[in-house]
Amino acid sequence: MTHGSEERHTKVALTYVEGTLNYLANTTERPAYYINPDRSAPQTRPEQTKQTVPIYNGRDAGEPLSLDKQGLMLTTHETKVTNFYNPEEVKAVYYPEVEQLVKKLTGATKVMAFDHNVRCAPRAKQGEVGISSPVLFAHNDYTVKSGPQRVRDMLPAEEAEKLLQHRFAVINVWRPIRVPAQDTPLAVCDAQSMEQKDFIATDLKFPDRTGEIYSVAYNPEQRWFYFPRMQPDEAMLLKCYDSMEDGRARFTAHSAFNDPTAPAGAPPRESIETRTFVFFAPAA
Repeated sequence: MTHGSEERHTKVALTYVEGTLNYLANTTERPAYYINPDRSAPQTRPEQTKQTVPIYNGRDAGEPLSLDKQGLMLTTHETKVTNFYNPEEVKAVYYPEVEQLVKKLTGATKVMAFDHNVRCAPRAKQGEVGISSPVLFAHNDYTVKSGPQRVRDMLPAEEAEKLLQHRFAVINVWRPIRVPAQDTPLAVCDAQSMEQKDFIATDLKFPDRTGEIYSVAYNPEQRWFYFPRMQPDEAMLLKCYDSMEDGRARFTAHSAFNDPTAPAGAPPRESIETRTFVFFAPAA
């Protein structure tokens, strides 16, 4: 069975597909990823375990999914970018567009786009510089420790400490480019269905620095969503970090997966994810 529906207490039928996700396998050692940007050596990653889970259609969730509740949302978003494979154009044109989008949707006082990844499996396999394949592993980009540390890494010390005195978040903006996302869409886990023990701190080892992400352990209570056939004029926002502990979503998890309902011959997924700092400090 590759698809079905589930009846919730609200009597809203949620359709879903059965997708296989890669989780962190049980380990007594601290997990670590070893990243080789020049691809001179294979990427080394922690041991994984596969689980087949229902991945629900977020388009028929009954009420719109939100950043503060589930940690994700879908919106429409037009862009003036003509070539997402040109990093200079992305930084000059798309970063400001994303900053305005996130600011509008969150009410933040300051938004800063600071990083992005473009993904296309065939182009990545051909060795194109700056292009990656979809990540088929459940994870979250930032942790309690690395969220604030990334701000300190990117901004002058005095400015960073001033901004970190108030609420801030890290929100990713993910969208397909050129073609709809069909074969390996992005799934995001409902933050309300996750427990802190599901998040396992994992070293991200680059040649010149060590970062930290969360790998994700399987929990049958987790509830995954995706938006089928996302179009290039749609964007998904997902929350990777929130400094506030007030009942709002703080972390979630995401992973690409192979959609069993994708039509034969669907073009390979091409996408961009842009990471933003979202500050709620009082306006200067």
